[in-house]
Amino acid sequence: MRSRFLAAAAVLTITAVLTACSSSTESPGPAGSAAAPTTLTVWVMRDSVSDSLLKSFAADYQAAHSGVTLDIQIQEWDGIGQKVTSALASNDAPDVIEVGNTQVAEYAASGGVKDLTDKAAELNGTDWLPGLAEPGKIDGRQYGIPWYAANRVVIYNKDLFAKAGVTAPPKTRDEWIDITTKLNKGGAQGIYLPGQNWYTLAGFIWDEGGDLAVQEGTTWKGALDTPQALAGMDFYKKLQALGDGPRDSDEANPPQADVFAKGDVAQLISAPGGAVAIEKANPELKGKLGFFPIPGKTADKPGAVFTGGSDLIIPEASKNQDAAYEVVKALAGEKFQTDMAKEMSYVPNRVSLAGVLSGSEGAAAMAVGAANGHATPNSPNWAAVEAKNVIKEYMTAALTGGDAAAEAAKASQVIGEILNTKS
Repeated sequence: MRSRFLAAAAVLTITAVLTACSSSTESPGPAGSAAAPTTLTVWVMRDSVSDSLLKSFAADYQAAHSGVTLDIQIQEWDGIGQKVTSALASNDAPDVIEVGNTQVAEYAASGGVKDLTDKAAELNGTDWLPGLAEPGKIDGRQYGIPWYAANRVVIYNKDLFAKAGVTAPPKTRDEWIDITTKLNKGGAQGIYLPGQNWYTLAGFIWDEGGDLAVQEGTTWKGALDTPQALAGMDFYKKLQALGDGPRDSDEANPPQADVFAKGDVAQLISAPGGAVAIEKANPELKGKLGFFPIPGKTADKPGAVFTGGSDLIIPEASKNQDAAYEVVKALAGEKFQTDMAKEMSYVPNRVSLAGVLSGSEGAAAMAVGAANGHATPNSPNWAAVEAKNVIKEYMTAALTGGDAAAEAAKASQVIGEILNTKS
């Protein structure tokens, strides 16, 4: 989902490996003077944005903001959590930081992130994608500003659809089951869906009106055992049975793109970028792949999807918070969002900008689905739920003959215990 390249430009300092927690600096000048030269440090994650786009943004921004220099420093995903946490607790923090949308709650809990609630209206907050905006909002306060998004779609083999007489992608869940059943013949798998693809399960649960966990007052409660969540699991089980996906592993084991590339799988669920890996593994499939949004319960609304992506935060320790906000405003603004969507095939942060992706079938399908995007429970402890594979283990148990309700109750209890753990 992320492009690869970043280099230095004459007016833009891009540091590939940060050797110290370097922060913004101000050159000597009159205190509070608008003319005083200012360097703003911006942390961007590796492969998030292309070299050309960053260089163009920096050049335009610096030309429009006399005396401002952008020091954009590239960060590695590996170990970034501790690095950001340390920066937020320091007196030498960067001015703007890109963070994963589900990480905002953890960072905001430290008290080191600036509250930007009063800026939401100016940034067209009512138009933000819910799956990006919601994780950035903690206890009613907006700390993370949505930057870009990506979500899953269905990638399909057009030849296998045609061979089965399927002329159009499904629009509803019922149609999806019918079509997948028709595709699941003649040695082909109707769909390759591993048993532990829990992001996909989450979408089915959200479609039913359920959730993975809910907060009641100050207490969290796992919600996999609710009737709504169990209905979502039931649909997952029906769909998963229409292929030969393993029940005890996820989409990475084995890599599902490699499985699809063999040419006998009709559908899989992936971000659109998965098509690149498929075509690399089997160049003969180039031009034979199609995309459609995950179907919903009714034709008028796409299926719910987990919205992955990034938000922008401003540390409380930034020495240039007002100037930092102007950078955030530009990065979250219509021009940059449009440019980034076209260059990177990301879903822009605003629902109203989805049309800019119409030239790409995969990106356009992703944008449609993004309108029904959701996020994981907004707890700083959610990462621990993922790390312990609680939902994955529940799914395997439910798909291999276990009593779904009983297994869901056990998993829900563990989720509640983790989310209620005090740091």
